[in-house]
Amino acid sequence: MSQVNTIGRSLSEGFFMFWDTLWALVLGFTMSGIVQAFVSRAQLQRVMGDHRPRTVVRTSLLGAASSSCSYAASALARTLFARGADFTTSMVFMIASTNLVVELGIVLWLLVGWQFAVAEFVGGSIMIALLTVIGPRVFRGRFLAEARRQVAASQPADLPVGPDRVAGAAAPSRWRSRRTWSDAAGFTIADLRMLRRELVIGFVVAGFLAVAVPTRVYRDAFISGHGGWTTVENAIVGPVVAFVSFVCSIGNVPLAAALWTSGVSVGGVVAFVFADLLSAPLVAIYRRLYGGRQALILVGVFWAVMSVAGLLTELIFRGVGLLPHVRRAQPVSTGFRWNATTFLDLVFLVVFAGVWWLAAHRDEGGADNRFAIDPICGMQVEKAHPGAVTERDGVTSYFCSDGCRDSFIGRDARTESV
Repeated sequence: MSQVNTIGRSLSEGFFMFWDTLWALVLGFTMSGIVQAFVSRAQLQRVMGDHRPRTVVRTSLLGAASSSCSYAASALARTLFARGADFTTSMVFMIASTNLVVELGIVLWLLVGWQFAVAEFVGGSIMIALLTVIGPRVFRGRFLAEARRQVAASQPADLPVGPDRVAGAAAPSRWRSRRTWSDAAGFTIADLRMLRRELVIGFVVAGFLAVAVPTRVYRDAFISGHGGWTTVENAIVGPVVAFVSFVCSIGNVPLAAALWTSGVSVGGVVAFVFADLLSAPLVAIYRRLYGGRQALILVGVFWAVMSVAGLLTELIFRGVGLLPHVRRAQPVSTGFRWNATTFLDLVFLVVFAGVWWLAAHRDEGGADNRFAIDPICGMQVEKAHPGAVTERDGVTSYFCSDGCRDSFIGRDARTESV
């Protein structure tokens, strides 16, 4: 009976974590859909040909505006690199689009505290600066040659070509076009569909971590009570925990809240949040995209900059007096109450209903056949610029990445064997 009670309390805790962040999720994903519909890939690629400071700053801002999940970000970074973008700059874009985004900061603020929302942007900027210094010295010579060869080998030969989604249209007409707003709604719904598994896993696991997992489990992985050594060790171990958690993007914020309440240092929590790009499935994707040796080097560089960024962020916050002193996450409601959060949730549920309706009635708005839905992850894919494509029995399927295409082909093979 106690086990049933623990499961019930854990699921309840996870649900109300979700309820407390619902409005922020809707806001963030809606903003992301708008950016994807109104900012063209050609515009992104034109400004990423080198890794000069001005280029890196501009790329970071574009990445932050083009927020996406870790899987989609890795596929887009590969595409940018394949089409001529600098490798380091492509990685900066990937980091910015997953770790310097508004929705992540809002959810951190709601679940862990405003200090961690500030730490996201401070630490993210440090991480990008470190990558800009280290990347060109590591991602060169044989590394670049092998990465380009691997990308070229995995690039489908029959990718369709066509005009850019936005580049040919005048800006005022785009903002007045229902078709473009319908596209934005389509991107929002597709991104939510693509991330639904990570979000569910993140909140469910966080609920169980908060209720069912003893604090000593975390103390075994993260040392405490050793002064500066604790700060260093926690920042190093944070990305390791992210690797084994299998959760990416916003889905790891509830886990970060559980780690914080269990005694992990600020630097360790920040490094864990940044390490959504080091979850085990993503490391496997890096190996497939760039090759085994390149993936190991990339993981090593990411681990180093994420751990150092977490460590430096804690030291900076300690120096300026911003280090949080209360060892708990923001309280999560245990029931429905009429407060500001409930009001915002209800308002944004209405907004979400409007977005859903606009996406479902795209044909009535004159939308053409420019987009397809990835049959594996549910992402909305531009047919003119897919991550991968395959044709079977006269039917063309479009994918966000090679990984989804391979899963689709494998699923068909298993179906036929049955």
